[in-house]
Amino acid sequence: MTDKRAVNPIIEVIRAALEDVKAQDIQVLDVRDKQSITDYMVIATGTSNRQINAMLDKVREEVKKQGLKPLGEEGKGDSDWVLLDLDIAIVHMMTASARQFYDLERLWAGAEQSRSASAAHHSPENAHEHFDKLNKDQA
Repeated sequence: MTDKRAVNPIIEVIRAALEDVKAQDIQVLDVRDKQSITDYMVIATGTSNRQINAMLDKVREEVKKQGLKPLGEEGKGDSDWVLLDLDIAIVHMMTASARQFYDLERLWAGAEQSRSASAAHHSPENAHEHFDKLNKDQA
């Protein structure tokens, strides 16, 4: 059974920051009942590595304004997948091909999911193998 507790307000800050830099297909997965490392997974698609880095910068900037210090970042630079660990949420910012390949939504199937109203569904043809280990660790 999915936990119906209220969503942490920082999730809306993250979603708004991603929308502000035109991230696509923003999805929030409530994983509170699935594991103990975080409460939410936020997944968003960027059209390029440059946009993904802008997404990372914007989310980091907005959560810091709320007094939340990120615990860590992975994949910055030319990566197809950047991860920002905010403790309460882990934000995955990916190219469409990496998102399709790793399919985190399927991995966390059964978690309560919500898509941003402005989200467009991702549909790439191929994927990048940059985070095989991370994907295996989450499985």
